[in-house]
Amino acid sequence: MAAESPSTPNSPVTVVPTPVNLRGLTRVGAKPSFPRYLGSLWNYRHFIYFNAKADVQTTNSRDRLGNVWLVLNPILNGLTFYVIFGVLLNVSRGMENFLGFLLIGVFLFQMSSRAILTGSRVIRGNLKIIQAFHFPRAALLIGINLRELLAAVPVIITLLLLILVIPPTEEISWLWLLILPALILQALFNLGVGLILARVVSMVSDVGNVLTFVLRFWMYGSCVMLPITIFEPYPALKGIIELNPLYHLLEIVRTAVLYSELPQWQSWAVLAAWAFGMLGIGIIYFWRGEESYGRDE
Repeated sequence: MAAESPSTPNSPVTVVPTPVNLRGLTRVGAKPSFPRYLGSLWNYRHFIYFNAKADVQTTNSRDRLGNVWLVLNPILNGLTFYVIFGVLLNVSRGMENFLGFLLIGVFLFQMSSRAILTGSRVIRGNLKIIQAFHFPRAALLIGINLRELLAAVPVIITLLLLILVIPPTEEISWLWLLILPALILQALFNLGVGLILARVVSMVSDVGNVLTFVLRFWMYGSCVMLPITIFEPYPALKGIIELNPLYHLLEIVRTAVLYSELPQWQSWAVLAAWAFGMLGIGIIYFWRGEESYGRDE
């Protein structure tokens, strides 16, 4: 920039250059550094929480039963699978509490499938918000997973009540408290997977259509409805299932609730490794694409 010195009408104009300090200026919409990105997410923590809480309260608000459907959906799905696998196919032979086994699998797996599916579509589903406001886009994913965690509270309470009243009934144990850290690890894993898929689907929308079928195979590979003993004739397939984090999540909860035993540390190790590993990879991968979200295609 330059400034003009005072002059008479007949005198020449003298241009004096003025230095401008551009240090500290950043390009509009530029991706912040990773530490600053995490800091901005922390600054949005109150908004994320109250927005997630409001979403839970307004879910199914137009239906007559309202949020009762949060509980009815997994119950009806569990009963459907019980009729198919427990009665018609008789895979429950040798299991004392197959209905409890099934309900735990259906309730918990649906939490992951909802969080992952919704999270994968968050960029394309919120383009107007993303284009209109400047905020860390990962806040949308955190809000979705926090909403699922809050919505899980009445679902888990209902699940435990069903296990207490439907024969063969189980006794309350302090081991039931292990559900809490298991759910937290599940939420971290869901968030990490959602962060990865959100960026992928924002670039290739077809992946979102394939994801539904992938989750269906994942459900069978997590032993939601079938005990892992069925796969013993196929050791390679059984080994793959034993690396599945959701299988270990269900194993932890079933062991603590149905069998009143302390879950094996190996299950905790596998679940924790997947949870923190996917979260770390997911947040870095999502942050790298921060500038691309919401751009016109």
